[in-house]
Amino acid sequence: MDSIVETLTARAQAALGHWNLPAQTPALLKYRENAVFKVRLANGRPAALRLHRPAYHSQAALSSELAWMAHLRASGLTVPAPAPTADGKLLVILPVEGGEPHCVDLIGWVDGEPLGESGTPLPRAGRDLPAIFATIGRDMARMHASADAFPTPKGFERPAWDAEGLLGDAPFWGRFWDCEALSEEDRDYLTGLRDHLQVKLAEIAKDLDFGLIHADLVRENVFVQGEGVAFIDFDDCGFGFRLFDLATALLRNRREPDFADLHFALLHGYAEIRPQAKAEFVHLQLFLLLRALTYIGWAASRPELADNAARLQRYVADVRALAEEVSR
Repeated sequence: MDSIVETLTARAQAALGHWNLPAQTPALLKYRENAVFKVRLANGRPAALRLHRPAYHSQAALSSELAWMAHLRASGLTVPAPAPTADGKLLVILPVEGGEPHCVDLIGWVDGEPLGESGTPLPRAGRDLPAIFATIGRDMARMHASADAFPTPKGFERPAWDAEGLLGDAPFWGRFWDCEALSEEDRDYLTGLRDHLQVKLAEIAKDLDFGLIHADLVRENVFVQGEGVAFIDFDDCGFGFRLFDLATALLRNRREPDFADLHFALLHGYAEIRPQAKAEFVHLQLFLLLRALTYIGWAASRPELADNAARLQRYVADVRALAEEVSR
């Protein structure tokens, strides 16, 4: 792992000159789909330099992500601002000898504290959580409204979280029903569940709000800024059901003691801006289940994770519980 970090850091360091950044050693903040480094601008302010995982998104898809982020920023939403290079590019291609090139971009730093961390209770000291969730709902609705007004440029390319992207033969986050690490009983259960959900989603899909979404508004990607919030990490943004965004923001908070209040606050805030969405909220439980399934697919494609077996068991248990709730 140390050698990988050293290699990535060296590549990040090689990219600094494209933005005329001062000589420095980039500090690795996060290494999952991307390697995200904290760097300093010439004025001393921090920024985030992202080395995108080779072959995960195309160059066109990465440029499209940055274009939408810039549009959201111009619309008044608090999201990272893409920073152009000295010659006006938002994306730099770093060749890698004998391998896929690394795509690199630089985005503005977002101040604030993450809403929380997966697997631990939400921090509560000094926080009015229902008010925060209402703000998340309002800003999510503004984001969707801004997306609807976004004139997508020629060549715009992002993944689709539609019926195929969620339940098709090759879902974007992996074949959740086809994981060798699971028991035969779990695989059979998930196969049957997938068949059932394909029919259920097909019955309602044409009547649901669909467009550009963030797709990964988990706790770590929502920053609290006093009475406001900011959204970060648009790496998985794409075309999808707006209920998928709402479900993502709620799913990992289901075990909070005041989940009912947080759930109400998020939907109430969203409906303040997009009241037409109220009729769809009846289907939110289904999208909580669909979102939970994506975690199984994601983990199934990463057998190298040290806790993968235990993680998969938790995810399957969550899916079974949510499926019971949907069937009631």
